Parts: sequence; C-alpha cells; structure tokens
Amino acid sequence: MNPSSSTTAELRAAAAPAQLQRGLTARHIRFMALGSAIGTGLFMGSAGAIQTAGPAVLLAYVIGGAAVFMVMRALGEMAVRHPVSGSFAQCASRYIGPFAGFLTGWTYTFEMFVVALADVTAFGLYMGFWFPDVDRWIWVLAVVFFIAALSLISVKVFGELEFWFSLIKITAIILMIAGGIAIIVFGLSTQTENAAGLQNLFSHGGFMPNGVWGILASFTIVMFAFGGIEVIGITAGEAQNPKKVIPKAINSVPVRILLFYVLTLGIIMSLQPWNTFDGKSSPFVSIFETLGLPGAAHVLNAVVITAALSAINADIFGAGRMLRGLAEQGQAPQGFMKLTKSGVPWLTVVAMVGALLVGVVLNALFPDQIFFLIAALATFATVVVWLFILIAHVRMKREIAAQNKLPSEFPSPWWPFASYATIAFIAFVLVMIAIVPGTRPAIIVGAVWVGILLLGYRLFVRGTGRQRHELTDETTPIRVIPPS
Repeated sequence: MNPSSSTTAELRAAAAPAQLQRGLTARHIRFMALGSAIGTGLFMGSAGAIQTAGPAVLLAYVIGGAAVFMVMRALGEMAVRHPVSGSFAQCASRYIGPFAGFLTGWTYTFEMFVVALADVTAFGLYMGFWFPDVDRWIWVLAVVFFIAALSLISVKVFGELEFWFSLIKITAIILMIAGGIAIIVFGLSTQTENAAGLQNLFSHGGFMPNGVWGILASFTIVMFAFGGIEVIGITAGEAQNPKKVIPKAINSVPVRILLFYVLTLGIIMSLQPWNTFDGKSSPFVSIFETLGLPGAAHVLNAVVITAALSAINADIFGAGRMLRGLAEQGQAPQGFMKLTKSGVPWLTVVAMVGALLVGVVLNALFPDQIFFLIAALATFATVVVWLFILIAHVRMKREIAAQNKLPSEFPSPWWPFASYATIAFIAFVLVMIAIVPGTRPAIIVGAVWVGILLLGYRLFVRGTGRQRHELTDETTPIRVIPPS
C-alpha cells in the first residue's frame, strides 16, 4: 500500500465524526415507540378530548389511529431504504429540498421539546395528587435533572430502561382494562349514583353529545396523543438490524396504541359518565377515587408518573438524535455531533435539558393554563412533521417509478390513494387547530416558528446545508423463490 494513501485514510478516519452505536433491538424500539406515544396524551390529554367530544371521542381515536398508521408506513418505507439517524429530516432534504429538511428536523426537535414540556407539566400535576401543598414547579425541576442523568447513559442501557418503563405502564393499562370490565360485569364499585355500565356511553346526552363538531374539534387533542411515535424512524441509525426490526415495530405499535386508547377510554367512560371529568387531574386516577377505590387510585398515580418519565426519556432521545442528524447535513452546529464514550450525543442532551428549564418557569407563572396550550403547540408541530414525512414519501415513490429503481422492501400499502387521503386529513387537522378558539394561539406560535426557521436558514445555513442531503439507498433486490 502507498504510505501517503495510508496516511490520508488515517487522517480521514480521525476527522470523521464518531458513529452512533447500533445497540437497539426490536424489543427496545417497539417499547420506545409505545413509551413515547402512550404517555401524557392518554393519561392526561384524554380528559380534554373527552370533554370536547363525549363518548364519540372513540371515533376520533379510531380515525386518528388509522392516519397515524399510514404515516408510520410511509416513514417505515423510507427508514428501511435509508436507515440513518436523521431519518425523515434527511429524507425531506433529499426528496423535497434542503429547506424542507431543515424545517422538518427543527420542527421535530421543537415538537419533542414541547411534548417534553407537556410531560414534565403532567408529572407535576400527578405529584400534586400526593403532595397538594408543594408548588408544581419544584417537581418539574426535579424530574428535568433526573431524566438528564438517565439520558447520558449508553443507548443500550437507555433502551433497556425505556423497555421497563413502558412495560410497567402497559401492564397497568391491561390490568385496568381487566379490572374495569370486572367492575362493569360484577358491580364491584361502591358507587350509588351513575353506576358503572355501558349505559354511561349513551345516557348522558347520547353517544355524540356535542355533535359532529365535537368530534372534529377533538382532533386537536387526539392527534397530540399519538405524537412521538415517529421516534421509530430516528432509531434506524442505532438499530441492530434496521431492515428487520423497523418493519416489525411499525406494524405492531400503531395497532397496539389504537387498541390501548380505544379500549381504555371506552372502559373509563363506562365506569364514570364522560361529563364528570374536570380535566384538572388524570381520568385514570379520578375514576378510581369516584368508584370508592382509593388504593387503586394511588397505584395508578404511580403508574402515570412512570408513564411521564418514560415519555420524557423518549422525547430527549428523539430530539438529541435529530439534532445530530441536522448537524450531519450542515443545518445545526457541529458540536451536536460530539459523542460520549458510550455513544451519546451529550451536547444535545444538555441543550434539551436547558430548554426544559423553560417549563419550570412556565409552570411557576401559569400553573392553570399551561398544559392544554402546550398540547395544542405539540399537535401543531406533530402534524407538520407528519405532513413532511408524507410529502417526502410521495416524492420518493415518484422518483422510484421515474428512475426504475429497485422496489421497496417495506412498501406503504394502498399506494397512492391512502397517502393522499392521509395528507388531506393532516391538512384538515391544521385547519381545525386554527378554527378552534382554545387552540388558535398554537397556529400563531407555529407561524412565528416557521418564520424564525426561514430567517435562521437564510442567515446561518451555508455550504452543504444549502444542498440536498445525499442518502445511500440500501435497498436490495427482493428475493423471488423459483417455482419447484
């Protein structure tokens, strides 16, 4: 070998950024997605959705779940073809344009920040169930630093912790469903008024007490509940076998989430009339207090606290990896690419924790209004990210057809009808956020955010950041078994 070429190769290797570790198994990824999506949106946000639509909110969750499944299949097709840590942001840069990648990546980071704000706020509310005299911001501050410590460990240990966090809350949900059914069937509660039963779904103003408008308005909260599930795409850069584990996770998780949401909320509204939820505490906790089962309420409060910890953990993971991906494509400071010895992008964790300290201030200043405004902001950021995932997927499919590339190993079903229908639905949710008075400020803040990003892109992004991000196509020919 030529000595000079050897030296050049060594220099390049030394200059290359450290690589993320592929330490996440299918089990880790599946539960990370569940942990991110089954959290505050279910345990706390569902109260607002129930108040808006009544029992008909179940229809909203079914429709929203179907849309989320199509988003995830579009993301899955791109993630298997291009398994990179920057995921959909890098795909948006490649297939739509560099600003689209910049907008998608930073909006996803904003989404994770806002969702994490909602999660830490909810944590403070849950702790208030046990310690009503302690200011909420104190609990918010404590959980921010606790999660920061967890986020700096290796990705394999992180995945394992997230698995156990998620397992606890999923087990609790299953037990709650079973317990709720037992209460309904055998009449185990001490309740004398509004006795538990399926009649509660229809006897308090009917199944659709607020009409069709109530269902439509509830989408502004319902879609927040599913936010965070796109972390599956982020994990592709650290998955041990992305072509195998990503499809498994995507096919299983959305259906499970939908079942958990619909079954759980159906049971809750059967146990207690929908119009008795005040939105100030988790429906999961208040319901067992009302039924005369205070011990169960304390157990469930511990579970929802675990759920919040799990969701915050996944939020910081997703934001950190996305910022690293943005740095790779020249659209974020290069410091975000630096890794610890255990393979964690430490600066992104520090930045996220610093941003979450804003939540401490907000909870101190606006303790009563903060949660649902944050939820509306999170919904806006979530659906914008999903919209760009779908558009990038459409552009990729067109390029595959035009250039006669190898067919995808994990194609999105019902192409192209389902993709365009989902894009129309996501656009409709954005319109509803603008129409509903309580969520309208989220659109204003969202528009300001997009304006800030446009200004930031023009002022600070140079060089490779202004170019379409190059992605390696890892698609292999689909094996055809010859006839015997």
